[in-house]
Amino acid sequence: MENLTILTILKTSGGLGIFLLGMVVMTDGLRSLAGDTIRKALMHFTQSPLSGATTGAIATAILQSSSATTVAAVGFVGAGLLAFPEALGIIFGANIGTTITGWMVALLGFKFNLGIALLPVILLGVMLKLFFKGKLASIGYTIAGFGLIFVGISFLQEGMSGFEGLITPENLPPDSLVGRLKLVLLGIMATVITQSSSAGVAATLTALFANAINFEQAAALIIGMDVGTTVTAAMASIGGSVNVKRTGLSHVVYNIFTAVMALFLITPYTTLWEYITSSAIVENAEIALVAFHTLFNTLGALIILPFTPQFAQMMQKLIPSNEPRYTTKLDQTLLKEPSLALEVARISTQDQFMALLHHVNFLLGDVQEGKKTNLILLHKALIDTQVYLDDIDLKEQDDAKWKKLIALIHILDHENRIHDRCEEDGYRAQVVQQSMDLENEMHLLVTTNTKIINAISSKQFTKAKHYAKKCAKHMKKHIKPYREMIAKQMAEDKITMQEGTRKLEAMRWLLRVTHHFARITEYLEESVVSTAK
Repeated sequence: MENLTILTILKTSGGLGIFLLGMVVMTDGLRSLAGDTIRKALMHFTQSPLSGATTGAIATAILQSSSATTVAAVGFVGAGLLAFPEALGIIFGANIGTTITGWMVALLGFKFNLGIALLPVILLGVMLKLFFKGKLASIGYTIAGFGLIFVGISFLQEGMSGFEGLITPENLPPDSLVGRLKLVLLGIMATVITQSSSAGVAATLTALFANAINFEQAAALIIGMDVGTTVTAAMASIGGSVNVKRTGLSHVVYNIFTAVMALFLITPYTTLWEYITSSAIVENAEIALVAFHTLFNTLGALIILPFTPQFAQMMQKLIPSNEPRYTTKLDQTLLKEPSLALEVARISTQDQFMALLHHVNFLLGDVQEGKKTNLILLHKALIDTQVYLDDIDLKEQDDAKWKKLIALIHILDHENRIHDRCEEDGYRAQVVQQSMDLENEMHLLVTTNTKIINAISSKQFTKAKHYAKKCAKHMKKHIKPYREMIAKQMAEDKITMQEGTRKLEAMRWLLRVTHHFARITEYLEESVVSTAK
């Protein structure tokens, strides 16, 4: 009996481990295959909380990873591509998408017992991964993970069958409110330990299939596992940006809400199931359980979706933003997703560029678009953005992402140079304002900067580049005759050497600033084109 118990424990724990490994491998493969496509679809189709919930559910079902979907949603909010309420819809939908794992286990794992049959599939997947690259390698990884999942389920079934008589519904907390709450806590602990609600769901379904627990106990465990996923998200948000913290808290609040609702649904659900099917729920307990899991997650989303704006406002009040506006987008958690990390870095450099445009206009006395920028704060933001770009793990073979990274590095270099020009206490800008012979050039730069600001705000990056290059070309063309004119005035003693030098420095300032603006708009357009590919 003792040997049997040890063997049972080994099979059960080993089966759970193989299942977890299969989930990790399959998720990585799916992410490689469809990650970028899914992220673009999320952004494209999310126009409201409801459409966000729909795309979030589909994306999670395809990727088999609610965390990947959530990270994408956070990134879109951080980059300003989605409003926080719309992203919340994606998060609500991700909860529905995670239930697909339960359906896969219940319908394929138990009904067909595919563990042995899929062993050759695992070999095929490994061979594809070892001997091919690109999509074929990712497909191999995906099918190998898929096969491992069902091998794990087979071992779990064998292991759980050994517990027959040792673990029974009578050994667990009774079917009362207090008993169900204890099981919810047990489900939370299981998810925190395994770091995977999918593994917990699979283990619970297997235990239910082996009659080690009854339906009500299994339902309470599943509810706890849903809440347990929020613990992981909340822990991951520690030290993150405001948007990450809001997302983590949103997960917690929303899942607690659905858990409370689900607890009170267990008894009505079992009664309704037996009334509709005219059979005891134990006859199809596994199907009934995954249907219950899908039901309360879907119902929770449908109830909360109409109140998404109010929910978002509550989260924003609970966690207000006190971060510098230039760095709110640079979220460390997004480094796991290079595409998203590059996009938030691009938006950050764009914001910094806009701040520099406004500041230059301020230095030149423009009262409409001129806005004084905190140059110390901006300098720190430029450094933080450089560090963030350096942390993005990107392979050179990924051509579009690599080009985008190079473009962003160039943008930051030119922004740093403009920052240096602006740090000169506006001395040369003041000379430009006071020089009647530079009045046309000053007005040209102010007007051009305003056009660039408007073009970028409306995402017309080619127009912005055209305006900047035209202005830079004018300054370059004008520098030589202006230098000759100032030299002649100094030679004729019409102006002092000191005043002439100041005027020449002011003209060089105009020339350098417009050159850097032109180069930034060129690389900014290039970074946007790389994003679209």
